[in-house]
Amino acid sequence: MFRKILIANRGEIALRVICTCKELGIRTVAVYSEADRYSLHVRFADEAICIGPPRSSDSYLNVASIISAAEITGADAIHPGYGFLSENASFAEVCETSKLAFIGPRPEVIRLMGDKDKARKKMSELGIPVLPGSDGPVQSEAQALEAAEQIGYPLMVKAAAGGGGRGIRISESANDLPRSLQTAQNEAAAAFGTPEVYLEKYVAKPRHIEFQILGDAQGRVVHLGERECTIQRRHQKLVEESPSTQIDSAMRRRVGLQVTEALQEIGYTNAGTVEFLMDEHGQLYFLEMNTRIQVEHPVTEMVTGLDLVKYQIQIAAGQRLDISGETIDLQGHAIECRIVAENPDTFEPCAGKVTGLHVPGGPGVRVDKAVYTESVIPPYYDSLIAKVIAHGQNRDEAIRRMARTLDMFIVDGVATSIPVHRRIMADPDFRGGKFDTHFLERFTPNGRP
Repeated sequence: MFRKILIANRGEIALRVICTCKELGIRTVAVYSEADRYSLHVRFADEAICIGPPRSSDSYLNVASIISAAEITGADAIHPGYGFLSENASFAEVCETSKLAFIGPRPEVIRLMGDKDKARKKMSELGIPVLPGSDGPVQSEAQALEAAEQIGYPLMVKAAAGGGGRGIRISESANDLPRSLQTAQNEAAAAFGTPEVYLEKYVAKPRHIEFQILGDAQGRVVHLGERECTIQRRHQKLVEESPSTQIDSAMRRRVGLQVTEALQEIGYTNAGTVEFLMDEHGQLYFLEMNTRIQVEHPVTEMVTGLDLVKYQIQIAAGQRLDISGETIDLQGHAIECRIVAENPDTFEPCAGKVTGLHVPGGPGVRVDKAVYTESVIPPYYDSLIAKVIAHGQNRDEAIRRMARTLDMFIVDGVATSIPVHRRIMADPDFRGGKFDTHFLERFTPNGRP
């Protein structure tokens, strides 16, 4: 087992990793930017090192500074959390070269699954259904128009190396495809360093379903059921739950078997999530794979009783999975709401100081956060304040627990998404499980989430 782990991240996920490390008796090293000097992950880690100015490119994305911090403190492993460098194959390679264990998949697997077009092709070869799309990245307007005729409209132009909803545009016809292509290419180049994009059939009213998996270095892969992540705005998830109301036990077994067999074939290790779009007929199509822990992993922890971060660490240390069978039964229902610092009407980010804070509790409630009274939400990073997770014996109880928790959650000083979450929990269509990725349009003045 590792003696000391450096956490190459910030905020609630850094605290989440620290919690598990404390339980395992592993010392921790926090890295932080000048903007995060007084953050809780700095306070609760055993050691902390400043790695640069506030901008993430100068700190949390600064590979040289992070590796130096690990070497100076004598860390023997690095946990990347989510975001930042967590899906950067080059960073994982640098860790290996520096004799530091990277708590995640092997670099070549990260690189394969991080290229969306190559991932689609590979998963299709392994028997996972994919949406109709272009044969690789489109290099020109003429090639895009030709491919679009084969795929059919509407379609999506998507960044090949993308994620988080960036580099995505919808094209309704050949007339607007050139503009959508150029815009997506520009966004992709700015966000991911490459303008490569591909085309994919657009599903008008999809649901977003993902399967949580774990794989050990001995070649065993298991899945821990699915999560429903359909409630989104700007392709960013806002509410997640497990299990999905659209997946029955037979479908869970069938898709779970397909996923685990495919990932065994590519030699996948550590935690990961296989994401699908579900069309109006209930057919699942492979969307992408995230080769890291997810923001929404707590809902899976609540319905399985497992510590996913602990498994990440144990797998990276060479231990075998101790989960019997190819999956485990899901107990009850869990819902997560991402509380972010933003205007609840316009969804614009709202940085500032938290002047007052009350975090509710009670049966079946978990809150993962890194804010405290007088802490500052900086403008440089994601505006996540807290993740509220409610667990119940069934979905109705989970929703009711979430509703009363949101009613008692107080954040003063900055605007938050709490009012939006309250409206979602009270919405009859949400309560009835009748929604798609356009659900939030009803809550915005201009009809666009």
